[in-house]
Amino acid sequence: MQDLRDILLRPVITERSADLMAEKKYTFEVDPRANKTQIKQAVEEAFGVKVKKVNTMNYKGKFKRMGPYGGYRRNRKKAIVTLTEDSKDLDFFEV
Repeated sequence: MQDLRDILLRPVITERSADLMAEKKYTFEVDPRANKTQIKQAVEEAFGVKVKKVNTMNYKGKFKRMGPYGGYRRNRKKAIVTLTEDSKDLDFFEV
């Protein structure tokens, strides 16, 4: 098993994910090899909250060209984590 700190790569901050924050749903880019149980444990350990549900999505790398050369972007995995009602909010924008 991996170290739990290596599972959460970064929060995903988009207009849609900002709207979901009002419903206590937070979006993270996670390690593609991580499963839902590991993601849940990592969020609970990192932020000290209780997780109700984890939804994951896998994205294949898109084909990109640079002149005569072609290649693929890396594959990624996104997780939407729903917190319980009594959990505190996560604040990504604190200074």
